[in-house]
Amino acid sequence: MIPLDPLPNLIDQVYARILEAISDRTLQPGQRIRQNELADKLGVSRQPVSHALHLLHRQGLVAESGKRGFEVTQLDPARIRQLYEVRGAIDALAARLAAERAGADAAGRARLEAALAAGRGIDRNTTLAELIVLDVDFHRAIYQLAGNPVIEETIAPQWPHMRRSMATVLSELDYRGSAWAEHATIARHILSGEAKAAERAALAHAQTAGRMTEERLRATAEVAA
Repeated sequence: MIPLDPLPNLIDQVYARILEAISDRTLQPGQRIRQNELADKLGVSRQPVSHALHLLHRQGLVAESGKRGFEVTQLDPARIRQLYEVRGAIDALAARLAAERAGADAAGRARLEAALAAGRGIDRNTTLAELIVLDVDFHRAIYQLAGNPVIEETIAPQWPHMRRSMATVLSELDYRGSAWAEHATIARHILSGEAKAAERAALAHAQTAGRMTEERLRATAEVAA
């Protein structure tokens, strides 16, 4: 984690950097977080780190550990399955609405095409953090093209948890390509105005990602047991 610039929104910056570290496993599940050490790495005082950790605690991303300490929480396979069940419904709706609006929203189309092109540029050297950002950008482009702000408002509180779950499957080299092949299928249906096909493809994509994530987490837990 590289040091931060001393800007006014320092707590937000520290929060984002710690969240990124949790998402890409720089900070591993179960790892104890030493606030002084983290502050030194980020080049900030202990106060913004403390504030950021309390925000992450309220979201369930870190848990209290010892006297005034925190540790990264474990991912719960059952909770991830539930999350993707909801996400599947939301993504299917977003894809259908986006397909219905695609012909009339040139800026939205361009944003989705750009997100897809960026994702297609990944290779074996693309970092996990970069993969997560590209994945999130693609889905957000669909939400924006859907034209219903409630979709993004509803899913926004769950993005931190979904970013963590993404890392579980995107760390596998063979899934990276297939994930973007599925994204390309969703985008093709949306840009062609094929609402029902876009809806089905988005739902299938979320279901696949949710199943793979749950299976990977359960397998990891069995090995550790």
